[in-house]
Amino acid sequence: MTPNEALEQLSHIARERAFCRHVGSDRLIRAGLDALIAGVESPSLPLLAGLLRREEPEAPELFDRVLEELGLLFQPPTDPRAAKWEMAYWVAAQIADGSLNPATGTHLIWADVAYDLGYPEELAPLVACAISLDDWEESWGGCPIEDLNKEAVEAARELLNQRPAAESGQCSPSPQ
Repeated sequence: MTPNEALEQLSHIARERAFCRHVGSDRLIRAGLDALIAGVESPSLPLLAGLLRREEPEAPELFDRVLEELGLLFQPPTDPRAAKWEMAYWVAAQIADGSLNPATGTHLIWADVAYDLGYPEELAPLVACAISLDDWEESWGGCPIEDLNKEAVEAARELLNQRPAAESGQCSPSPQ
């Protein structure tokens, strides 16, 4: 893992946590260890990376300290609707770049975003993909899972293309 990849991993986990996704202490510690091994430098990073199992409760606080020291702390918009849209764009970007399984990503958008936003028209293609992928069975024969996954990737790209210019770039994995 390169230092940039380690920083991207830390940034990704920061966003997961900011969007109220559960991230276990073991994963926070592992990300710290990965970053340390990759050559990332931060005063609190060795403390995070060196936590033992019985010290896992300290991981979230140390992880936040590392993020702050590296300038990676992410705060979603304070407006709940804007935060949900930011999450939708972030998940869509992961579907589009292949870092998130389309079935998992579209399900997140369906269950954690679209519902809370009242199923807006912009998310309808991703919700439809989530339903199709969730219901898919091998016996369908006429519609292979690969086609449904491609459809989900295209729907994610389309959502990202529709994003207002003033908002674009906010969900990139680079440090903010």
